Amino acid sequence: MLEKAKRVVEEVKKVIVGKDEIVEKVLMVIFASGHILLEDVPGVGKTTLALAFSKAMNLDYRRVQFTSDTMASDITGFSIYNKHTGNLEYKKGAAFCNLLLADEINRTSPKTQAALLEVMEEQRVTLDGVTHVLPKPFICIATQNPIGSAGTQNLPESQLDRFMVRLSMGYPTLENQIEIIKNREQLDPLQLVESTLSLEDILQTRTRVKAIHAADEVIRYAAVLCEATRNSPLLERGVSPRAVIAVVSLAKAHAFLRGRDFLIPEDVQAIFADVCRHRLILKPQAKVKKEAAAEILQSILQTEKAPAMIRQGK
Repeated sequence: MLEKAKRVVEEVKKVIVGKDEIVEKVLMVIFASGHILLEDVPGVGKTTLALAFSKAMNLDYRRVQFTSDTMASDITGFSIYNKHTGNLEYKKGAAFCNLLLADEINRTSPKTQAALLEVMEEQRVTLDGVTHVLPKPFICIATQNPIGSAGTQNLPESQLDRFMVRLSMGYPTLENQIEIIKNREQLDPLQLVESTLSLEDILQTRTRVKAIHAADEVIRYAAVLCEATRNSPLLERGVSPRAVIAVVSLAKAHAFLRGRDFLIPEDVQAIFADVCRHRLILKPQAKVKKEAAAEILQSILQTEKAPAMIRQGK
């Protein structure tokens, strides 16, 4: 299964050039049963990334372009009266797929945002007393543009907590841009992406990732790192207990992609900032000093000592 997973990365890289780390992190989140928030400027390949993963992993894909008039029922579905049968019939919303791209989630109403986040958490929709379970797996990749606030509704911190990670692709290098242009001269690179995993493979991989052994010392290390965010003098609020769970879950996916069935502190360190960065609220003095959340998290990693006996595999 590990070889198939590595092939997914290679297939997506046919389309997403020069962003190997982002591609791997998205795959890890999928295997860790999480959701992804992509915060970036337009045109850097967020939609293309989602499409490439849907093809490489054989996922039923849907995209919703969020606007001010997007309704919660567009996501969850709605009931409509059938005059022939005299009954209410349920019409499924966009969430009934394997991979949902929620494009520009900050451009819709808080009610619609809440509906999507509830679906992400519960993996089901209840309407008129009837529960409709979403397909498995269900992954949401939401995007938002951090530049320009006109017509936007920023996600509250409590809702940001529902995303396992917040990632930013950033601009490609000059060489990568040239390669992207050359790749598109003859055909769309998406046509070259081949499916390497089935839905059953993904579910089995999730089970394997969840079963990866996490020694008590490593779990404690993850908890200590997260606790340190709550005690930092530069932070108004640290991360939640949900973040601790996410750190351990994503660290397991990191270990899986490196061929291990056990966690080491380096797995936690590799993903700690990605899981925690969007969950922090900085104090005014940190903003005045222009200290970013990433710098504060890096300082915590340097301050808190990792369990040496686990790192050495003893």
